[in-house]
Formats: sequence, C-alpha cells, structure tokens
Amino acid sequence: MEVQETRVQTDRIFTIPNILSMARLVGVPVFLWLILWPEFGGPKVDGWALLVLAFSGVSDYLDGKLARRWNQISELGRVLDPAADRLYVLTTLVGLTWRGILPLWITVLLLAREVMMAVMLLILRRHRYGPPQVNFIGKAATFNLMYAFPLLLLSDGSGWLAHLATVFGWAFAGWGTTLYWWAGFLYVVQVRRLVRADATAG
Repeated sequence: MEVQETRVQTDRIFTIPNILSMARLVGVPVFLWLILWPEFGGPKVDGWALLVLAFSGVSDYLDGKLARRWNQISELGRVLDPAADRLYVLTTLVGLTWRGILPLWITVLLLAREVMMAVMLLILRRHRYGPPQVNFIGKAATFNLMYAFPLLLLSDGSGWLAHLATVFGWAFAGWGTTLYWWAGFLYVVQVRRLVRADATAG
C-alpha cells in the first residue's frame, strides 16, 4: 500500500487505481469462500486462494503507484485502498483461525488493533478530520502480514515446502504483528495531537 498524499488530485471515480481497489474488494468474499470450502465438505483449493491473495498483493502495489504516477489520487481511493487491506487481513484471520492454522491469541491480538483503530477513526470523525494517512510502518506491517498469511496457508501440508513455509510464515507474522501495533500506536499519537490542537484553538 503506497503512502497516501493529503492533496486530492481528482474527483473521478472510475480511475485505473480505483478499479484495481474495487477488484480487490470483490476478491475478499471469493478468497474467504475458497479458504473455508474444505470446512464445509468441499475440496481443498488452497492454490486458488493463494492466487487471489497474490492478485491482492500485486494490485495493492499497483493502485498506489499508478495513482501517484498518473495524478489520479482521489478521495475514494484514500478510502478504498486501506479498506481493502483491512478486509483481506480480517478475512484471512477468520479463515486461517477457522482452519486451525493460526492460533486464536494472535487473531485476537490483531483484531484488538483493528478495534483500537476504529475508535481512533470515530474520534477523528467527531473532530471533523478524515482518516489518518498511511505511514511507512503501517505499510511495512501490511507487507509482512500479506507475506505471512499465504505462507502459513501453504504450511498446512506436508514435506519440505510446508516446513519452509512454516518457518518463514511465522517470521513474517511476528514482524507484521509487531509493526501493526507500532503503526497503531503512532496513529494514536497523531490523533491525540490533533485533538489537543483543537482544544487549544477552541
């Protein structure tokens, strides 16, 4: 996910970056269905789930890159891009936890961070601010988690490939979770400064 700029360049809705973000959102329920299909008596189609997740990662990189290069940064894009990221994180957490691949404690840890961010967004809205810009640490956290999840999904098998996926998957998961919370605390600091500035101005 590219760091978003504050200035909105265009009000157009159907730009290439926005269409990529919309496609990522459409892929969220598809991914969840694919990953949970074995739990409801269907075949194990983890390969297709990995392809959807790979598309999400590629489009996540491209939408921000193209928006900046083509001056197509938009208010809609600033909402769609992080929304798609969070939905993929949440659906992957649900799927991997349901499958027993991811322990409940790490799921709770990541979901607690999302709850904290939701509270921060409510506070910003109350003070008439938009969502906070994506910082570099938040971008790095998402990058690590987006590598961790497919590797952990790949680890649900046997052989040397599954073993390697387990090792690297948990390494990315550890870094991603740490950075995810670090970025969250930075957002809290940012929100606190804005609220204090409002109180001082008032």
